[in-house]
Parts: sequence; C-alpha cells; structure tokens
Amino acid sequence: MSEDSDDFALFREQVKVDRRIRSETVQAPRPKRARKPSGSNTPERQQQAEFFFSDTFRAHFPEGPVRYCAEGESSHLLKQLRRGDYPPELFLDLHGMTQAEAKREIAALLHACTKQNIDCCSIMSGHGKGILKENLPHWLVQHPAVRAFHQAPAAHGGNAALLILIR
Repeated sequence: MSEDSDDFALFREQVKVDRRIRSETVQAPRPKRARKPSGSNTPERQQQAEFFFSDTFRAHFPEGPVRYCAEGESSHLLKQLRRGDYPPELFLDLHGMTQAEAKREIAALLHACTKQNIDCCSIMSGHGKGILKENLPHWLVQHPAVRAFHQAPAAHGGNAALLILIR
C-alpha cells in the first residue's frame, strides 16, 4: 500500500491540482456609473426645437421646386445647391417620425452642423402623407443658422429631400 500512496503523492506533485472553492473567490462589486441623458432629448434641445419651429408660421415660397435664400445671402447659392455643387456632409432621414420628433431631430442636426463647421446637410422627408414634407421648409425658414435650402438634385434624394446650407 505504501507504493500506492507514493504513486498518489507523486501524481499530486506533478499535476499540482488547485482545489479552490468558488465561493472563496468572490470579486468586489463594481461601482455603477451614472447614466448620462441621451443627447437628442436634453431640455436645451427640446427648448431650441420649440423656439425655432412654430407650426403656425407659414412662409411664402415661389412656384416650382422648394427653395429659400435668407436675407443678405447671394441668390447664386440657390443655383449652386440645385446643381449639387455643395455635397451634403450630414444626412437626416425623417421617415416614420412624428412632427415633434422631427422638430427635435432637425434642431439637433442644425446644432451639430454649427458645432462641427459643416456647410451643407441633407434632410430626407420622403413622400408619405406629405405632412413633414410640407412643414419642413416652413420650419427651416425660422432657424437663424439656415442660409439657404433647395430641393435636392436626383443624386441626393430628388424632391423627397432638401439640401441646406448652414452659417
């Protein structure tokens, strides 16, 4: 029997089995990080959206493609937008949004463009029932960062999108 015990001792020495009990290796709890509010629903952006975009304001647009040029800006900007001389750097798709959501997202887009020094962006409203497509130009006219906008050329969405120049 001593030979067997020597074999077991030799085996244990060679293998060196670690017999830890799992409950003895408890890890310290990790501190939970506080969540930051999401960027699109901050009160500041909601206030901007409500301040800049009134539903009762109606601008007068000439016949033909939807276009607008702010006071003091060259009307040549409209021609450049129509030709696609300004490629959009940011895109916003309003498909499936309510009017309130669309206003918040438009305000966030314009804010992002101003912060990141982006000259041109594109907003696609789609065709659908036409509610957002109809209201979008009236909302954009009210925003002080908008220099001009024009119905997008076919390569950038055609009559379902607008190209917007930002100050």
